[in-house]
Amino acid sequence: MLADYHLHCVFSDDSWYTPEKVVADAWKQNLDEICFTDHVDYGIKPDWEDALSAKVMEGQRMLNVDYAAYFPCIAELRERWANRITVKCGLEFGVQTHTIGTFNALWDRWGDQLDFTLLSIHQVEDREFWTGEFQEGHTQQEYNRAYYQELFGVATSFEHWSVLAHLDLIKRYDPAGPLPFPANRDLVAATLEYAIAQGKGIELNTSSVRYGLADSQPAREILELYRDLGGTVLTLGSDSHAPEHLGAYLRHFQHYLAYLGFAGFCTYDHMEPIFHRWDFA
Repeated sequence: MLADYHLHCVFSDDSWYTPEKVVADAWKQNLDEICFTDHVDYGIKPDWEDALSAKVMEGQRMLNVDYAAYFPCIAELRERWANRITVKCGLEFGVQTHTIGTFNALWDRWGDQLDFTLLSIHQVEDREFWTGEFQEGHTQQEYNRAYYQELFGVATSFEHWSVLAHLDLIKRYDPAGPLPFPANRDLVAATLEYAIAQGKGIELNTSSVRYGLADSQPAREILELYRDLGGTVLTLGSDSHAPEHLGAYLRHFQHYLAYLGFAGFCTYDHMEPIFHRWDFA
């Protein structure tokens, strides 16, 4: 079974991939299941009701998902493709400690529409990683430590998430290269222990290949720690934003996880994990 549980379309402000084409392309690739997980990043992006306050980049307003259009669109695609591919509805929550209340309000309004949510830390104190703003003026240890402290704080204070996405994301944007794992092992272990106790999981994000990272994301040391702590809830996602990303390296990383000793992976339905054992020899 192949399931891509991290993908974006035009409902994310960094993608032009139409949801109709995403589903059609996934079916052509013989994927069994996909889950849309478009971006919500309160603190740096407003909702559509406040579009005039949004930043404009390359002629595009930086906005969160248009929920009133998104949920009916995914529901219609799910029904139309029901006999060929399973389509699930999710969101990628870019949460910060100071935006938890806003995300709780979002959940109260739309949570019953969701099968799955990714918890991501994309910025801290509204300073983004990909621009280098967050790292500026700090040592490598300082900005890495601040990232993992924010991850722990959000994961333990915010309830409405399924798995931790690209858990060591900061390394993707670290100009000094990956910091050795022992420097923040304590915070990572505490976060994983909490996730396991709550029945939540982690994602293996296959875009590590696309970004030219030397290790998987999260790194092998984190995956092995999660395994050793008793973690079993895993999803795989391509972090697709374009046709060439969709479904990339899913089978490769299934074999990798099997090699590390994991028995299978999960899909989700109405926020409940469904376990699947590997179906390859």
